[in-house]
Amino acid sequence: MAQTSSFKQLSDYSWEIPRSYKEGMIVPAKIYATRKLLDGMDAGVIEQVTNVACLPGIVRQAYAMADAHWGYGFPIGGVAAFDVENGVISPGGIGFDINCGMRLIRTNLTFPEVKPKVKELVDLIFKLVPAGVGVKGFLKVSEPQFDEIMKYGVKWCAENGQAWEDDPSHVEEGGYIKGADPSKVSRQARSRGIDQLGTLGSGNHYLEIQVVDPARHFDPDLARHFGIVQDDQVLVMVHCGSRGFGHQIGSDYLRVFDGAMKKYGIQVRDRELACAPFASKEGKDYYGAMVCAANMAFTNRQIIVQRVREAFSKVFHRDAEAMDMHLIYDVCHNVAKVERHTYDGTTADVLVHRKGATRSFGPGHRDIPAPYRSVGQPVIIGGSMETGSYLLLGTQKAMEETFGSTAHGSGRTMSRTAAKREVRGAELQRKMMDRGIYVKAATMDGLAEEAGMAYKDISEVVETMDRAGISKKVVALRPVGNIKG
Repeated sequence: MAQTSSFKQLSDYSWEIPRSYKEGMIVPAKIYATRKLLDGMDAGVIEQVTNVACLPGIVRQAYAMADAHWGYGFPIGGVAAFDVENGVISPGGIGFDINCGMRLIRTNLTFPEVKPKVKELVDLIFKLVPAGVGVKGFLKVSEPQFDEIMKYGVKWCAENGQAWEDDPSHVEEGGYIKGADPSKVSRQARSRGIDQLGTLGSGNHYLEIQVVDPARHFDPDLARHFGIVQDDQVLVMVHCGSRGFGHQIGSDYLRVFDGAMKKYGIQVRDRELACAPFASKEGKDYYGAMVCAANMAFTNRQIIVQRVREAFSKVFHRDAEAMDMHLIYDVCHNVAKVERHTYDGTTADVLVHRKGATRSFGPGHRDIPAPYRSVGQPVIIGGSMETGSYLLLGTQKAMEETFGSTAHGSGRTMSRTAAKREVRGAELQRKMMDRGIYVKAATMDGLAEEAGMAYKDISEVVETMDRAGISKKVVALRPVGNIKG
């Protein structure tokens, strides 16, 4: 448990850690949490967010969201923005699974229609979307095609029969981040990534069939903007990223940055915060490779969605278009991007690191798809496979306070090893079935690691960010079918 006696309470949902808390802090740190969530945070969150506040070129504040827990370098649920000329870029502020993110697809099906078919549907998707450690995808691409995927992401998919016409416009950054440089990606990273398109991976990644849950939250007026029009409507959520490709890029550049810190005279409080000046050759090289992984992750989720559409068509004997299986949105939650923000009386480009945190742009922003621009950017918050998830909206207050950022999920409270000591996968699978959730997993150990008890209360996390004004609740979603890696 963290020691919080020196924290300044800003509201019922936010706390400031002053610069005096730790020698070397350039800016204060800020935590979004209720008292209950704050008291439950591990001490590692406080140690890490205040270490981040010491990094060169950081501006305004270092942030930990309501779902924050200990991670590599940055806390998971961490956000920090850096001056593009004098600041740094740090793989620990992005994560090894570069552009791990969320994708939400609507349907016009209702739960009574889908309920008798859930098992058949999950079993088929499990066959069409490889899940688990080291699995390979069905889509085979050449080296030149993989270069194009690294550069153009979902745009490549749209040009090669792997996307619907409106898919790219409903993905953050239009489905690809500019600035990718495949020449900065190692041969080993390429070999790990080229066969993994359309794969779910392992750990907390999932593919879930969900139903609108009015008992927890349903705002019909806001939901209508996203084609969600009834309280028993079925949606599909995908959570995954760049797989071993992103992990290898992160590992490669952590070694590079060890030397770069000596070269540029940078000292950090934790080796896991290894970094380089963003304006340096090493910083630009990593950014170019990181963007390649981010675009691969967008493509990975896109290929998975195509397989999901195929499965629904086969099970329900209807065209996916007839079932309105359009993409609501796709958001990153492990990435660094150059964005223009107003802070401390100035408007400038900053490099925003979001590590287990989601972009939450407010109404009117030009980067929001036109159909949603009047209400704000969709924010997809994934919960555990037992507790469900949420669709939220970004807010103007997020733009003013957090560089347009909010939480990304429920956040772990228990290690994977501890979870496996508490429950057996087969027993958990049976209990979930009794509660109306059919789950298919690559391994029973992997299933046990993701038990709901290992996570914070997703509703409390979402409520905290809603009450703090950083993201706004639209729809709660409950799981009825789940695929785990």
